[in-house]
Amino acid sequence: MFLPVSKIPLGARAGAMLAALVLAGCASPPEGVLSPVAQTAPDATEISILVATTRAPSDNPGLLYSGERGNEIDFNELVVSIPPDSKRKIGEVQWPRKLPPDPSREFATLSAKQFVTPEEVAKWYERNKAPSGRLLIFVHGFNTRYESAVYRFAQIAHDSKTDATPVMFTWPSRGSVFDYGYDKESTNYSRSALEALLTAASSVPEIKEVTILAHSMGTWLTVESLRQMAIRNDGVPSKISNVILASPDLDVDVFRQQIADMGPKRPKFTVFVSRDDRALTLSRRISGNVDRLGQIDINNPAYRDGLEQAGITVLDLSALQGGDRLNHTKFAQSPDVVKLLGQRLIDGQTVTDQDLGLGAELGATAMSVSNTVGSAAGMAISAPIAIIDPKARDTFDAQSRRFGTGLGDTILGVTPRRIGKTVNAPRPRCDVAQGTCR
Repeated sequence: MFLPVSKIPLGARAGAMLAALVLAGCASPPEGVLSPVAQTAPDATEISILVATTRAPSDNPGLLYSGERGNEIDFNELVVSIPPDSKRKIGEVQWPRKLPPDPSREFATLSAKQFVTPEEVAKWYERNKAPSGRLLIFVHGFNTRYESAVYRFAQIAHDSKTDATPVMFTWPSRGSVFDYGYDKESTNYSRSALEALLTAASSVPEIKEVTILAHSMGTWLTVESLRQMAIRNDGVPSKISNVILASPDLDVDVFRQQIADMGPKRPKFTVFVSRDDRALTLSRRISGNVDRLGQIDINNPAYRDGLEQAGITVLDLSALQGGDRLNHTKFAQSPDVVKLLGQRLIDGQTVTDQDLGLGAELGATAMSVSNTVGSAAGMAISAPIAIIDPKARDTFDAQSRRFGTGLGDTILGVTPRRIGKTVNAPRPRCDVAQGTCR
């Protein structure tokens, strides 16, 4: 006997819906992609990433780490080969269809090395430090295997063309849509470890600035670690200057309190939201029906006014099409947004400090593809940005008049709103349970 959908418990119903959406969206890539291949392909790009993880090691050398919880922070270097741009679509991870991969068309692992001493971490940083002294730390989200996090971050680092040194913090996610609760508790388990990494990075003289890019459930881990750091030290170190929250799976009420707890000595926050994020719709349903930060309507004064007062920039990506079927990874899969990450936000710039407004820039990018259709697409991309970027607003108004009043009247009905050679490198092994490093 089958229960009517309305009689199925809400949590089970939401979980089943999420599983159906994910399974319908894509096939699983082959496991074991982290086994190194002998060589890369001509014109391929090599990306070296320092990975810090609280995951337990895996016996499978092609996986390196499982989704279970480890007792220490392990540090590793992963070198990933990315196919030439002529053979791939910007914003996508070209997963191997079979093993070994074809480096001319697919992502491939060139080396995977564990660091067991602080000196090894220091030497890696010396080889890979950015001239700007900027560090980019990526924290992945829910339902993410170790190899998936590595390849996604390699794609972001490559496609954004950032000059920041790439570091990833990966926490124990089992990579299953049915383990939402386990993954959430794993972020709590990893708070002190991420705090230790951030503290160590901030103490390195050659590191001048740290930007954190966190996605989905990883935003909870990130904001909680920063809150913990602020309470412990009367503020967040000034080197941690920028935090980018992409599709944050954060209860809006809790986020408000987290920001208050940090006090005035906190980083600048930029938040990517999208009202059509289906993953966050389901997260809201299994979390007491409280709005998630990554899905808010920035025209709602209840949210807009508070964000303005806190000095938090919100970029609405609702009009962007493409990406995954859940609309949950637009920040990484939209070429325009990835470009924005690399050219503006990772560098710590605001969206209003350029002579050309952000909305206009994205619109011009889309318009270059074709004429009238491309122009309309450019306006659709510009619209949500123009809501919160006054500089882009004037250009957008002119753009709408230039291409006719019909489309312009529809979109312009929205009210504008603003809504380090270093011996002090991060220590490679820490006791998570004790919250200490040695």
